[in-house]
Amino acid sequence: MKYLFVVAHPDDEVLGAGATIHKLINNGNEVAVAIMCGQVAARQNLSLSLSEDEAEAMSIIGVEKVYHASFPNIKMNTVPHLELVQFIESCVEDWKAEAIYTHHPSDTNNDHVMTSYAAQAASHLFQRKKGVPQLREFVYMEIPSSTEWSFDLSANRFIPNMFVEIGEKGIAIKIKALGAYKGVMRPYPHPRSDKALDGLAAYRGAQAGCKYAEAFECVFRSE
Repeated sequence: MKYLFVVAHPDDEVLGAGATIHKLINNGNEVAVAIMCGQVAARQNLSLSLSEDEAEAMSIIGVEKVYHASFPNIKMNTVPHLELVQFIESCVEDWKAEAIYTHHPSDTNNDHVMTSYAAQAASHLFQRKKGVPQLREFVYMEIPSSTEWSFDLSANRFIPNMFVEIGEKGIAIKIKALGAYKGVMRPYPHPRSDKALDGLAAYRGAQAGCKYAEAFECVFRSE
């Protein structure tokens, strides 16, 4: 199966699903990542070696195909929605994606919200254009330090209904890949710390009755 992970920024793919991506690839699936904001200059909290950091992180989790856009960081709400959708559609069509994983639409980071809504619109491409494979799965990820920071009580918060067992090896790979992104990790008790990420994976695993897991909210899935 061909998966496309659509994320706002470099590092989101690992934060949300690094261990799951690694597991999918090891199980014989094909995974590509589409990054909406990939400009080095746009990420002031990261090093000037962002491109190299990203390449190292992708290598650790096993991703070989990455699509890059150059939408403005923390300003994606200033970009016409259609442009965001069209970029994702071009990735879906080129990759022949059968599944899309992206941000939850109630994340506190506005770029995540814009990316989620654009991915939702792009998910219907197969119904509008001939030759595009039917989408079999659409899933939201949780991004530590964004998804759980949502304060909008009127929105539908992230409610996981799908858990991928990753084991101790999976969380170790995830933390190693995040470590490749200089400036991303923080000291505990920040959500982007080794201890917090390990604890979240342990908790999600306990919810699903397994040892360590990444949690997702599946919007739809067809066999």
